[in-house]
Amino acid sequence: MGLTIGVDIGGTKIAAGVVDEEGTILETYKVPTPPTADGVTEAICAAVSEVSSNHTIEAVGIGAAGYVDDKRATVLFAPNINWRHEPLKDKVEQRIGLPVVVENDANCAAWGEYRFGAGQGHEDVICITLGTGLGGGIIIGNKLRRGRFGVAAEFGHIRVVPDGLLCGCGSQGCWEQYASGRALVRYAKQRANATPENATILLSLGDGTPDGIEGKHISEAARQGDLVAIDAFRELARWAGAGLADLASLFDPSAFIVGGGVSDEGDLVLDPIRKSFKRWLVGGAWRPHAQVLAAQLGGKAGLVGAADLARQG
Repeated sequence: MGLTIGVDIGGTKIAAGVVDEEGTILETYKVPTPPTADGVTEAICAAVSEVSSNHTIEAVGIGAAGYVDDKRATVLFAPNINWRHEPLKDKVEQRIGLPVVVENDANCAAWGEYRFGAGQGHEDVICITLGTGLGGGIIIGNKLRRGRFGVAAEFGHIRVVPDGLLCGCGSQGCWEQYASGRALVRYAKQRANATPENATILLSLGDGTPDGIEGKHISEAARQGDLVAIDAFRELARWAGAGLADLASLFDPSAFIVGGGVSDEGDLVLDPIRKSFKRWLVGGAWRPHAQVLAAQLGGKAGLVGAADLARQG
């Protein structure tokens, strides 16, 4: 199959891109994300129509944040768009006249990294995305594993603390409440409030108060040696690495790929994640260790992965 289109549905924009068989994006087009479910569908179709005008397209892959059924056709539930059993594949196919594959956005990103990024050369890879929340994807035996009902790899909602922090999913103690961009900000605010003398750089980047701390401030302050910012990253990494050790017990991959906005900080967060993973890996002194790798495709992973999954059919 030749060229396909990947569509990445974000909170503020919808990006469509023409992707070739080597994972190269040839052309992109972006539109704002509408506030309604029907508006999102129309925007997807408009973006696909615009980006395909100069190319012969074989199929379209759509990455959606939510639970996608086993037929990769219906969005069963989406937390940020009012999709409940939304027949997205049929609706888009009727408008654009091309085959459509719908997939969870974290699965798309995982597949993109496996095929064209940090996962190349590995047959068994587990991906996690440390963004606002925590998502993931499972590739075992060179295949994306989605589970019987299509909703596997929702790693962020594994309960790691019984009766812990309330999660947006309605449960308590979910992993993403302790290892995510949102958790990082919470750690920094708590520590800056307790020991402001150790957070002078961090506080100066915001409005001078702990409540004014944002994720971008923590990254910049950590690079400048701010003790509270560095400690916030270490706390996030402690939880992330411990979770990877649990996933190693489940899947025994040869590599973990860490993506998402938090991972953009590179070794600042990855080195302590690796140390925590080694610390908590059961039998770690006697067994092979999976590599913990930084994602390579950045924000393009979901779009590229969706396009390639459409090519796979």
